[in-house]
Amino acid sequence: MAKIKKKIKTIKVDADKCNGCRACEVACSSFHAIPKYSSNNPARSRIQVMTHRLKDIWLPVFAGELAAAECMGRDKYIIDGKEYDECGFCRAACPSRDLFKEPDSGLPLKCDMCEENAPGEKPPGEKPLCVQVCLNDVLIYEEREEEVEEEVILGEMEMGLKHLVDRHGLDTLVDTLARMVERD
Repeated sequence: MAKIKKKIKTIKVDADKCNGCRACEVACSSFHAIPKYSSNNPARSRIQVMTHRLKDIWLPVFAGELAAAECMGRDKYIIDGKEYDECGFCRAACPSRDLFKEPDSGLPLKCDMCEENAPGEKPPGEKPLCVQVCLNDVLIYEEREEEVEEEVILGEMEMGLKHLVDRHGLDTLVDTLARMVERD
């Protein structure tokens, strides 16, 4: 693998400032609706606010990579006197919970930093929508350059197809695609 300079985009979370308004979830869900901004379903959002209302815990978590199997992480963490379940920090769609899965298809979701716009729709360097709508500065957008080893990363389509093959088998997927092509 070769080392290359890559622009790394991250969103840091200052959970102590979060009041659970969930504006980030609504904005993300609307942005990713088809057509864009036509509906709002927070289950389709790539950011979810984990909550334990009785303990006044609000923790925004972004969708990350797919975890094809359940992990063994069931530890508890105490931060500033608040108790968190380890799954609350996890960014992955996984078999043990419905979080970060498209509700209709079950396909995993991943934060795309709102970059799936049409060319010219979002100026380069503009903050993702969830960061723009956060009124308490809980979400902090950062860009930096890092030297990283180049690796093959599955795109959204490949990740979805891999998930469907894992779930239903390659033969079923091929048969379904063939039937769909015949109908068109």
